[in-house]
Amino acid sequence: MAASLSKSAIVRQDVLDLRHFAASSLRDLLTEETELWQRRLRWDYRASAQLLLDYLDSRILPGFVATEDGRPAGYVFCVYEQHKAVIGDVFATAQARERASRIESRLLEHTLELLQSTPGTARVETQLLLHPKGQFREVFTQNGFDFYPRVFMERQLHRERPSAMIALPPSLHLRSWRDSDFAAAGRVIALAYQGHLDSVINDQYRTTAGSLRFLHNIVRFPGCGQFDPATSLVLAHRDSEELAGIVLCSRVNIDTGHVTQLCIEPALRHSGLGRLLLTQCMQALAAQGLNYISLTVTEGNHEALFLYRRMGFKSRHTFDAMVWQRN
Repeated sequence: MAASLSKSAIVRQDVLDLRHFAASSLRDLLTEETELWQRRLRWDYRASAQLLLDYLDSRILPGFVATEDGRPAGYVFCVYEQHKAVIGDVFATAQARERASRIESRLLEHTLELLQSTPGTARVETQLLLHPKGQFREVFTQNGFDFYPRVFMERQLHRERPSAMIALPPSLHLRSWRDSDFAAAGRVIALAYQGHLDSVINDQYRTTAGSLRFLHNIVRFPGCGQFDPATSLVLAHRDSEELAGIVLCSRVNIDTGHVTQLCIEPALRHSGLGRLLLTQCMQALAAQGLNYISLTVTEGNHEALFLYRRMGFKSRHTFDAMVWQRN
């Protein structure tokens, strides 16, 4: 009897190409993941999940699915961007209980083997926002990745009182985001991140062209929420309308905004302009009835961490950014 019970308890596990699966077969898995995003980060993941389902039906998205007795138990996907690949997400169902973390690690092992053996892929990046810092350290360490811990921070919005405006230099003015700001925003991002730790984590920040791709992703796609131009602000030079600083904000839930970018050109740092932009953004969100604002910051970016903590942000979650560069 014991032998027969042991055999019946064995679960047959396989890892298969993601492109073999239709959206309908992974819908329950993504619904469960959406609920976890809501609980852990106060993030409405439904739009991102739907976009992923749309890509699944096109059968073009690289990745893998782990199955148990023929049923999907977890998935991982990635995207190629010119010379690099980005691992977008990995998730295993809680129904697998203690096996879930092992399933996710196995999926990542298959993905890293694929990406590092792909000709022309010189770099792999990932920021697994949903997963706690250190969860996959062994898998990525064995494959030669560098680690950059990041912090997900949150602040409750009250009836934000208008703050005393910092005296702007006469050459600058503060205004809302315009669609025509794309090119100028790309230039100021690339300028602001020259030699910055975050440009090591995300190489798009190193060039204007890369920064424009980053902007296109956060403005046009729901991965970082629904872009909100009404609460996104810029500091512009009056004579040229070139940008000196930006704060970009998205809606990640009905009551929550998320700062996707905050930067100031190097010549104007340490003058309170970053604090001014973030304060104005919070006031705009509160005026629209939102209750929370969140952002992410690299642990090694001590100045930014200090600023956010002084402004009342609290750490809610820590996660890893990981980078591999082919020698």
